[in-house]
Amino acid sequence: MIDLHAHSIFSDGQLIPSELARRAEHKGLTAIGITDHGDFSNVDFIIPRIVGVAESLKTVMKIHVIPGIEITHVPPDQIGEIVSKSRELGAKLVIAHGETIAEPVAPGTNHAAIKAGVDVLAHPGLISQECMAEAKKAGVLIEISARKGHCLTNGHVAQMAKKVGARMVVNTDSHAPGDLIDANTARKVVNGAGLTADDFVEMQKNAAFFLPPDHFGGQR
Repeated sequence: MIDLHAHSIFSDGQLIPSELARRAEHKGLTAIGITDHGDFSNVDFIIPRIVGVAESLKTVMKIHVIPGIEITHVPPDQIGEIVSKSRELGAKLVIAHGETIAEPVAPGTNHAAIKAGVDVLAHPGLISQECMAEAKKAGVLIEISARKGHCLTNGHVAQMAKKVGARMVVNTDSHAPGDLIDANTARKVVNGAGLTADDFVEMQKNAAFFLPPDHFGGQR
């Protein structure tokens, strides 16, 4: 099981990165993305620290930690700039906090994030077919979320993604130890979105793109 979306104490999570990694490893995950909430006030603080801990853990733990960031509530016309800055700071995984119906995310965020070339569009809410088609063309992965609130539109998101052929991943958006899930529960989340066991396998292949070539079948 690969989970590309989790939070540590560097934003609103409960665990320091090392404990988050250990708990994920104990849950049976082979890789986890630590993607704390970021805007222009903190990306230069968060990303180097997650990069550092990922480097320190790679020879002592079996789980692979992917250092990333979740661009969150940044005005749409500033998303391109902060995505570029995040990559310059060393983020290997850039997620955008999409237009979930659970929060007042600025309209246009989904489109701006896709245009900026984020890696994953998280919980994109009632995403339009036009935006979903843009995501497919840009190679942006679309998240099916296990998180309360954000998961309410999973069915719509899955339907739109299948309609245009956009690639998906399933993530937890974990903030606390109890949010982490194993592969069996992740399959149920995928099934609950109206998707199949084959879709889950494909989602894991999509997530494996962020692993190094010699680590659990990664594609890089």
